[in-house]
Amino acid sequence: MLEQENNRYHARFSRLMAFDVPRQTLRYVGLKQGIVGDDVIHVDRAGRYFLLSVRRDQTASPEVWRVSLDQGEGAEPERVQEKTRGVDRWWADNAGVVRLGMRFSEYGSARIWYRSGPGEPFRRITRVSAGSDAWSYWREPSFRAGSDLGYVMASGDGGRRVLREIDYRTGELGRVVYEHAEWDLDRAVYDASGRLLGVVYTDDEPRTHWFDGELRALQQRLQQVLPGSNVRMIDLAGTDRMLVRQSGPADPGGLYVFTPGEGRLDLVGNIRPQIDIRHLAPSSAHSFTARDGTEIRAYLTLPRGSGRERLPLIVMPHGGPFGVRDALVYSDWVQLLANRGYAVLQPNFRGSSGRGEAFEALGAGQIGGAMQDDLDDAMDWAVEAGFADPARVCLVGASYGGYAALWGVIRNPERYRCAASYSGVTDWEDMLRHDRRFLHRSTYSQWRERVRGEEDFDEDAISPARQVRRLSRPVFLAQGRHDKVVPLRQFTLMVDAAKDAGVALETLVLDDTHHLEDPENEAEFLSALLDFLHRHNPAD
Repeated sequence: MLEQENNRYHARFSRLMAFDVPRQTLRYVGLKQGIVGDDVIHVDRAGRYFLLSVRRDQTASPEVWRVSLDQGEGAEPERVQEKTRGVDRWWADNAGVVRLGMRFSEYGSARIWYRSGPGEPFRRITRVSAGSDAWSYWREPSFRAGSDLGYVMASGDGGRRVLREIDYRTGELGRVVYEHAEWDLDRAVYDASGRLLGVVYTDDEPRTHWFDGELRALQQRLQQVLPGSNVRMIDLAGTDRMLVRQSGPADPGGLYVFTPGEGRLDLVGNIRPQIDIRHLAPSSAHSFTARDGTEIRAYLTLPRGSGRERLPLIVMPHGGPFGVRDALVYSDWVQLLANRGYAVLQPNFRGSSGRGEAFEALGAGQIGGAMQDDLDDAMDWAVEAGFADPARVCLVGASYGGYAALWGVIRNPERYRCAASYSGVTDWEDMLRHDRRFLHRSTYSQWRERVRGEEDFDEDAISPARQVRRLSRPVFLAQGRHDKVVPLRQFTLMVDAAKDAGVALETLVLDDTHHLEDPENEAEFLSALLDFLHRHNPAD
């Protein structure tokens, strides 16, 4: 991303570059365009060209150009799809034919145009609303050259995401191709020709169910060669060669090139070579029953070499809260805390994704309520199982997890010694006003309904900034100055309310965003977090 500044505006923009590996050279391969210059919608399998969707300026509809990757003379771009009124985005099939266009409205809906092949006119097929089931699968269409049949992730009869056929000529769904008995499917896997190869889902860790028998056999071979870790084939050149990722909760992992015909597995590189995995701690999956009978899945990481009983505990709720979940995957934050002597517990409280619509729906209207109960019940489980010392428990989280940390220590100070939040929500009424300005109407309506539920909902009663006078435990409050998701105002509301109530907070503001993109800023935050925990909930 580059930045351009003149007397009228200051904006970030992108340009597309190509890197020639043998020559070790970098060159510009786009064409004159507006702010966004890297919307590639197709790459030729032989590497001769790619299709680039281009807006000449911010208000223009996009065109599609065929851009040659040939180094020779006369390789001029060729326009293959003119701009069409009402189309904001284009999709192409595996042969490089533009097949589908979509128009997004300010109200959060989309109109869709489709054609079966080259030379045919585009026809308007349907209109879908943001947040609907159809919205999720129309935004990621998958079709093959010469066919109107594709596959989408849609809700099944059991309320879980399943793989179904779709007829793109009519927009009608067909038969269920694959569903898992317990878990939502994440995505489908295709080869370069668009042929369906498998589906990815996450139970406690990401897994792939291969429809192709040869790929199933290769997956088993890889699991035998790299035992005790999660092994995924993440990019395929048929069954001749593939890119493989190996990782685990106690291993950032590595990338390999697997050449089955030669029996070769060549290491490309370790993902985090600076980390000595001998210092990383193992994680395990557990289930417990919440107070209302709901089964909750959680992941526990125990520090190495410190026993397994009565440890200082960090309860770490994830963000979201809806449509997000934790899994047995590597986490810098979890491993850092475990390395410093803390047991870390990550509960997938009600409202988390992965277990179908019914489990997510249990979280509606339960922010600060039953969702928070699940965190308290997770702590009780860890104590009763002998892992945690009930007198040494803190909450740590970011985004919604930051809110849950703040609210937990205000709501139940008898349980928690302290709380730490990065970019956590502190005032729900103000947060909903912010969201209303930035979300499409239908998206905002659904988000507001999830937060508030169907019954009367008092935002003030579960907002840390409104209830800060009740705070009696140490709190570390950190925030990204340029956060657009949970804005800086949420931080200042909490700080000002605490000052008015005579309540002390430890604070940190960083020149960063919601996701702590700058490694130096993240290091500063984590260093301050460790210092805070050492003073208020020291490990052994």
